[in-house]
Amino acid sequence: MNNFILKKHISADEKSILKTELISNAKKHDYFILLDSCSDALSPQIGINIKYDFIAGLGASKIFNPTNNFFSLVDKFIDDNKGSWIFAHLNYDLKNTIEPILKSENNDFIEFPEYTLFCAETTLVIIDNTCFVYGCETHLSHFSFFSNLKFEIANSIKSSVQNRKLLNSISREEYNAQFNKIISHILHGDIYETNYCIPFVINDADIDVANLFERMTDKSPAPFSTLYKNQNHWLLCSSPERYLCKQNNKLFSQPIKGTAPRFTDPILDEQSKQNLASSEKEKAENVMIVDLVRNDLSKIAKRNSVKVDELFCVYAFPQVFQMISTISATIKEDVKFSDIIKATFPMGSMTGAPKISAMQIIEKAEQFKRGIFSGTVGYISPEGDFDFNVVIRSIIYNASTNTLLIPAGSAITSGSNANQEYNECILKASSNLKHLGVIMDHETFQVTK
Repeated sequence: MNNFILKKHISADEKSILKTELISNAKKHDYFILLDSCSDALSPQIGINIKYDFIAGLGASKIFNPTNNFFSLVDKFIDDNKGSWIFAHLNYDLKNTIEPILKSENNDFIEFPEYTLFCAETTLVIIDNTCFVYGCETHLSHFSFFSNLKFEIANSIKSSVQNRKLLNSISREEYNAQFNKIISHILHGDIYETNYCIPFVINDADIDVANLFERMTDKSPAPFSTLYKNQNHWLLCSSPERYLCKQNNKLFSQPIKGTAPRFTDPILDEQSKQNLASSEKEKAENVMIVDLVRNDLSKIAKRNSVKVDELFCVYAFPQVFQMISTISATIKEDVKFSDIIKATFPMGSMTGAPKISAMQIIEKAEQFKRGIFSGTVGYISPEGDFDFNVVIRSIIYNASTNTLLIPAGSAITSGSNANQEYNECILKASSNLKHLGVIMDHETFQVTK
């Protein structure tokens, strides 16, 4: 159990300084996580309902990452550490354990561990302007900034990325060929929708992770932003999407399907919002995933408790509008964490419907192993509640090989257009590359200054 040590009121400026120092010191730990709701930068999103400003876990006192038997062992680890903050990530490829007919045989650029749960040596939870610290006295050395808060300006971003070639394994012609195969599956009734992703890879990438993450959350703040270090592997994530949240005996899922740009001109901005809200294509994609989530939750929910609380709700973020639906359910008695994950993972917004068929088609169509992309990162609280995101809008980095991966994808339905979907992937990749100071030539995939 993480004994409560410190409760301290901090000012808004001190809160910002604290976050900066945590980020800049992340590399000192083999395991580090910062879950940032970006509450200071985002307008209150009532339906998103995140309790904290940010949570940080430094170091690992206990680690769960067996090579197999995840589902038969994970509940015991959680039970043995009740009363502690537990942080976790699950790769998309955990699907193969849930459904043995599935496989992941594509190129693994990053080799992110398939899953990890860990109890942090020290945990900080910041709610409004109060900081709660949990841990052991021997780890209070992490918190010298409480007695002497200092702001150290991060070094300007250093990166050899600007001089490297961006490798995209999918040309427009290859994308069109796979797109047509997916459309054929849809027309034959094998699937209704699938999420098809392509990789953008940079080799010999030397990046300043702390500076890069602060750039991401400054330019693209999102309620489920995450900086996560798992030994030599890093995840820099600015996700707006919640996979699953547990509050007492209630579960909430909030899939996103539907995106539209923001504009500085208020008339154009409102028009973009209304176009998204009225788009039959976007609503068709969204409702397919809502039905999938309802079906998943029904496996572990009390009878007649699965409800759609919000349908096609358009939320405003600084860069984009997102169409989000909210589905809730009451959990049956004696349902464990492993049961919930088996029933709902991977999240339907990143697979398609029907889920198993969509994942089989994804494996054949895609040319990279997703790993932590399309997976989830989050926490389990001392009370047993949890909140997990969807890993999208991310930069994934292997510091031991200096390999950087930016995946991007889109939902494909019978009404999709290949060129539009491909351009959407390019746009999503370009957004993250801009945080690296990199501009991508859409035709040649060369990185230019």
